[in-house]
Amino acid sequence: MNSITLKIGGVPEHFNIPWHQAIEQGLFQQQGLEIKWQDYPGGTGAMAKDLRSSDLDVAVLLTEGIVADIVKGNPSKIISVYVASPLIWGIHVPAHSNLQDVNELEAKRYAISRLGSGSHLMAFVNAQQQGWAPSKLELITVGDINGARQAFLNNEADVFMWEKFMTKPLVDSGEFRRVGECPTPWPCFVIAARQEIIDNHTPALQQLLAVIHQANQAFMQNPAAPQLVAEKFNLQPEDAATWFAATQWATEATVPLDMMETVIDTLHSLKIISEKPKAASLVANLTGVQPS
Repeated sequence: MNSITLKIGGVPEHFNIPWHQAIEQGLFQQQGLEIKWQDYPGGTGAMAKDLRSSDLDVAVLLTEGIVADIVKGNPSKIISVYVASPLIWGIHVPAHSNLQDVNELEAKRYAISRLGSGSHLMAFVNAQQQGWAPSKLELITVGDINGARQAFLNNEADVFMWEKFMTKPLVDSGEFRRVGECPTPWPCFVIAARQEIIDNHTPALQQLLAVIHQANQAFMQNPAAPQLVAEKFNLQPEDAATWFAATQWATEATVPLDMMETVIDTLHSLKIISEKPKAASLVANLTGVQPS
């Protein structure tokens, strides 16, 4: 069997444990796939950039971030939902801050990992939900969670939105204070591939999806999974169990078009994208089954 190498990127977070388990267990290799995994602490914006430059073939990204970037010309398509449940974004301020409530955050300085990232887009989504003009937010690019910590320390930012369980240790230690939460109104992670890979290696991508969906199923059925998450990411066991119970990984290669339309409509209303393409134009259907 000829082996195909795929360069895949994802955030170094608990959501991607099934990928690492499948790689470690040789499940991709058994299907003739050589996976070169790269962690992206900088998140979706950094991965979208590397899909554009062909430094990545496939990426596991926040839905809203990759939809926006494909509309803006990224030559990639979404090939599957990866995590079907919403992401719960924690809205954080420095622990010593005078800010006590989300309604005090209008026009404040928001730390974001980079433009086009989830932390950027969800700051706008939250502003819209609060009835504020997103354009009034001052955006401070910090790279990643460690950059946000530094920005708080240096009094360069007032607010930082990040997945609430990844920041929980910083809340518990008294460095961050969480003043609110903002769930994504759609499945939080999708898998996207460059169009060149879709055109030339469709069978390899189909095998890739089959393996990761099986790994997702196995992880969700593993009673030891919450303990593994707690140990690997320095979480309290009860926090890991709460997160795990609320997280639903995809077990088939579907991308619901009504979900995509919701994302497109939201991004357009926030003026993050200037046009509203058809949802199907952002998706590569590798199953042969028409999406709903």
